[in-house]
Amino acid sequence: MAAEVSYEQAKSRLDEVVAALEDKNLPLDDMVALWEEGEKLAALCESKLAAARAKLEAVRPSNERG
Repeated sequence: MAAEVSYEQAKSRLDEVVAALEDKNLPLDDMVALWEEGEKLAALCESKLAAARAKLEAVRPSNERG
């Protein structure tokens, strides 16, 4: 995975991983590798969403925070 991946790229790849994991004929080693990749992608997406949320909170006027 590239060093700087956008949220959209990570989410798209995560969707592909989930679809691949639904294949019941997938060898166990491949399934484990995809699962690990999916975990990393999910964490990356969550991190990017948290960063975006923090930026929005920082620019939101204090009287609107609650």
